[in-house]
Amino acid sequence: MSDIKLTKEKMHTFSGHEKIGTFKAGEKLTEFGEKQNAANEVLAANVNDLIKRVCALEDKQIQNEDILRKIANELAAFKKELDRVRLTEKLNSGAIERLDRAVKLAEGDGK
Repeated sequence: MSDIKLTKEKMHTFSGHEKIGTFKAGEKLTEFGEKQNAANEVLAANVNDLIKRVCALEDKQIQNEDILRKIANELAAFKKELDRVRLTEKLNSGAIERLDRAVKLAEGDGK
């Protein structure tokens, strides 16, 4: 965020409730214009910082949405594979036990 902080004093540009003579009007107008320009610069810096922060947050949100979409796709694929394995296990529970025994025999357990 901008190092230039918005304060009431920085945004206060007009303090002329007293009567201004004809010869002082130009001077007061110049003073007001300078204060208004300074206030505008501070405000513009803060607005630009906010715009940058919003853009960064939007970019981060897009990245997070992409990541979550990928995770959701992976999770769906995992669930599908898990369902397939469960079905295979139910249909072939005996075959799994036979394969396990065959592997153990091949490894030399012989049990």
